[in-house]
Amino acid sequence: MGIIERLIRKNIAELTPYSSAREEYSGDAAVFLDANENPFDSGFNRYPDPLQLKLKVKLSQLKNLNYEKIFIGNGSDEPIDLLMRVFCEPGTDNIVSIKPTYGMYKVCADINNIEFRECLLTKEYQLDKKTIFKSIDADTKLLFLCSPNNPTSNSFFREDIIYILEQFEGLVILDEAYIDFSGQRSFLYLLNNYPNLVILQTLSKAWGMAGIRMGMAFASREIIGVLNKIKYPYNVNILTQRKAIDHLNNEEEKNTWVSFILGQREYLRVLLNEFDFITEILPSDANFLMIRVKEPKKLLTYLLNKKIIVRDRSKVPLCEGCLRITVGTKEENNALIKALKDFNKGID
Repeated sequence: MGIIERLIRKNIAELTPYSSAREEYSGDAAVFLDANENPFDSGFNRYPDPLQLKLKVKLSQLKNLNYEKIFIGNGSDEPIDLLMRVFCEPGTDNIVSIKPTYGMYKVCADINNIEFRECLLTKEYQLDKKTIFKSIDADTKLLFLCSPNNPTSNSFFREDIIYILEQFEGLVILDEAYIDFSGQRSFLYLLNNYPNLVILQTLSKAWGMAGIRMGMAFASREIIGVLNKIKYPYNVNILTQRKAIDHLNNEEEKNTWVSFILGQREYLRVLLNEFDFITEILPSDANFLMIRVKEPKKLLTYLLNKKIIVRDRSKVPLCEGCLRITVGTKEENNALIKALKDFNKGID
C-alpha cells in the first residue's frame, strides 16, 4: 500500500473535486463562452489557469524537477493548511513539530482541530530525535521541520533529517523558506528517494516577492495530485502568475540580492560583536540574525522610538532575551548600528 492510501482521509479519497471551466478546456480558442466571464478585454477579465502550467514549467526548469511535482499556493501557508486537511482527521490525528519554529504550523493545526505536539530543540538548537520519536504514535500523520529554522536561524544536521525521513511512517514536511541563504544544499535533489517528503519553498525571501503571496510545495505526483484535488479552483490569481514568471526570468538579479544580503549579514555580525550589551549572536543560515541582549525590552523600546523595527522573540522558548534582526539595505543596516551606538552611550 502506498503512502497516499495509508494516510489520506477517507472522505478526501472519495471526494469528487470541483471542475472549473478552465480545467475542462485549457487550450486556445477564438470564442470563450463557457465560464460566464465578462467578454470585454480588461487584461484581467478571464479566469487564470487553475493549475498555473506556464509558471510550473518555468519553476521546473529552475528547480530541475518535473512540473507535475510542483504545487503553487497563496503563500506557503496554503499548502501547510491543505496538507493538514488531506491527511489529518480532526479530533483524532496529531501532528509533531519542533519548538521554537514558524508559528503558522500550530495555528493551522488549531484551526483544523488537530492536536499539535511540540518537541523542544536541544540547547544547540538542533533536533532532539529521541524526543521527537517519543512524541510520535499511530495517529501521527505529519511532521513539520523548518530548516533553516525560524527564529533560531540555523540549519539542522542533514543526517538527522534523513534519519527522520527513513524512520517516520508519515509525511515529513521540510520548510526551506530560507534555503537560498544557507550553506546547505536543498533537499530537492532527494525528493525522488523519499515518497514521504514534502518540501516547502517561497518567493517571499530571496526572490523579493513577499507582496505577491506565492509559495510552493514539491512532492510526489500522487501528493501533488491530492493537493490539486482539494484546493480552491483559482487559488493563484493572474497577477501573481504573471509577476512571478516575470521575476523568475531574472535569476541573476535574485543571485545578486542573495550575495549582497549574505555580505551584509556578515557585516552586521562583525559590528554587533562590538557591543557589550549583546551577549550572543546566533549562527545564521537565513536572511536574519538572532541576538541575545541583556535588556531586550529596553532596547526594543529605544529602537522603536528611533523608528527602527526589529522582532521581539524574548518570550519564545530557548530564545529568552533575544531579538530578531532582518538584514536590510546598507543604509538600513547602518542606521541600526548608529542607533545601537547611541543606545550604548546611554548605558555608559
